[in-house]
Amino acid sequence: MLYNLCMERAKLLGFEIDTFDADSAVCYAKSKKGHVITINPEMMDYASCHADFAKIIKEAELVIPDGVGVELGLRLVGRKVRRIAGIEFAKRMISEFKKVALIGARPEIIEKVLDNLKKEFPEHDFVYVQDGYFKDDGRVLDEVVEKQPELLLVALGSPKQEEFIYRLKTRLPNTLMIGVGGSFDVWSGEVHRAPEIYQKLGLEWLYRTVKEPKRFKRIFPTLPMFVLKVLRYGDKNAN
Repeated sequence: MLYNLCMERAKLLGFEIDTFDADSAVCYAKSKKGHVITINPEMMDYASCHADFAKIIKEAELVIPDGVGVELGLRLVGRKVRRIAGIEFAKRMISEFKKVALIGARPEIIEKVLDNLKKEFPEHDFVYVQDGYFKDDGRVLDEVVEKQPELLLVALGSPKQEEFIYRLKTRLPNTLMIGVGGSFDVWSGEVHRAPEIYQKLGLEWLYRTVKEPKRFKRIFPTLPMFVLKVLRYGDKNAN
């Protein structure tokens, strides 16, 4: 099957977002390598106040709309682009690359993730595994570079995971690198994804907020303010 690998980017609040469907995004990522950002309104809001983080987003090789808020924002500026769930995209990329590195989460979580992924992908070589509770960034950066993984998944939370990956871009030019947020918690079995109906409706955020009320302060007022900003500025830079 042939995919359009020269897809036009859509502009939203000054940031360019790739308009690939899920299959084309996977194909593009395989061929391009580099940094994949699964963007959501919280990240865009943070980037609007932090120029260094905005630069990281703008220099990423692939920016896919993970959050339903981004999908809604794109629709408000006339672009019908379907969100690509970051957790599903990352799992698909594991199936494409056999030499994988994992960084992030609590020690007991990443151990369960490794066990589960080894069962799911018995032919894969997980060349580097490091929990997220390290203080010596230089050591971890050097160690993962030494292993030269084909795929690096980093679960340190945003913006830390994107900043960490950015420091590796020139040192791992042939590696695909993705910040995966809370995906390790789900892959470990400690956290369950929302029922399929919530996933299809793009309401996983609502399900998780109900299950974890502490998330409410993080999501609100970011999501409604994001929508209002899109309505006000359209596809222009909000800065």
